[in-house]
Amino acid sequence: MQVRTGKTLTAMNTIKLYGAKNCLFVTKKKAISSIEDDYNSMFKHCFDITIINFEQLHNYEGQPDIVVIDEAHSLGQFPIPSERTKLLKKICKGLPIIYLSGTPTPESFSQQYHQFWVSSFSPFEEETFYKWAKNGYIIPETKYFFNRQIPVYSNAIQSKIDEKTRHLFLSFSQEEAGFEQLVEEKVHYVEMTKKTYALAHIMRTKRVFIGKDKEEVLADTEVKLMQKLHQIYSGSVIPDSDHPSVVFDTSKIEYILNAFKGQKIGIYYKFKAELGMIMVHCNLMGLKTTNDPKEFNSTDANTVFVSQIQSGREGVNLSSADCLVMYNIDFSAVSYWQVRARLQTKNRTKAAIVHWIFAKDGIETKIYKAVQNKQDYTLNYFKKDYGIK
Repeated sequence: MQVRTGKTLTAMNTIKLYGAKNCLFVTKKKAISSIEDDYNSMFKHCFDITIINFEQLHNYEGQPDIVVIDEAHSLGQFPIPSERTKLLKKICKGLPIIYLSGTPTPESFSQQYHQFWVSSFSPFEEETFYKWAKNGYIIPETKYFFNRQIPVYSNAIQSKIDEKTRHLFLSFSQEEAGFEQLVEEKVHYVEMTKKTYALAHIMRTKRVFIGKDKEEVLADTEVKLMQKLHQIYSGSVIPDSDHPSVVFDTSKIEYILNAFKGQKIGIYYKFKAELGMIMVHCNLMGLKTTNDPKEFNSTDANTVFVSQIQSGREGVNLSSADCLVMYNIDFSAVSYWQVRARLQTKNRTKAAIVHWIFAKDGIETKIYKAVQNKQDYTLNYFKKDYGIK
């Protein structure tokens, strides 16, 4: 079901109709309070529930008779299952599972294998991903990494997978749910200081920079160069020497707090140094900050919601915000599609606008084009965009 269309309530009503008595609901940490509210308001007397985040699974000792796995796409790592996936497989042995996701296969249909592998009733007979791939679900490919040829398993055959799994999916769109306001996006280009463009140029041409305090910024590989440029164009950088993050350009946060003055906003950032800039400048403007969506929704425009993109992209309801402001952008297509929906609810009547704050002539626009097309911004994109062979 598409994001914000009521997956949690649908799951809970299914549990009620199924007649389960004890549910384990696994989710992301920031989504717990919202799920507790849904349960307490409508289903408290229907069944017992334990709501925990993925990181606490190792502490769970209950005996559920049904399991709900929220953001189930996070189990889709391949070709080797993650530790959380292995742990869930043990917990879910013999039990019915409800999988919830707005993006069940964000990068590749190969992600379906381990999601279903968790279940004792997987539609796939193969015991391992490698056997599954060998049995014709994957078109074999190889790539070179540091002069080594390695297999690639991302080119899955969707039609063959659908034959096995189609009957297990229920889909529901925002249009079908009657959403009045779909997401609008606006891109703002900020002229950064000369320092930013000078440092970006040095990193692209010389691949190393030594600061006045002997802090060393090194980009001796294309991957490091991509990461450093991502940091630099938003006004900070993480040195490779034993130095803390360096902030050298506050143009973005100054622009945000001036452009959205008087509005109730949520701000998402990528790097920790960006959080520091946001906190300091909000404080200078007399604004309170919080990373608690419940607190944010109960306060006025003097409170700004602040969250790192990856930790706050799922299960967070910011429906009271006038708009969402993206200080930076993540390389992940999943992050893009998830975070842009944080404003939405079915009954929202005001525009749901996401504002992207990009450095003029920076890397962010290139990342944006890729993730909009549901593609992660990878090294291949970066090398093509910057003419690196």
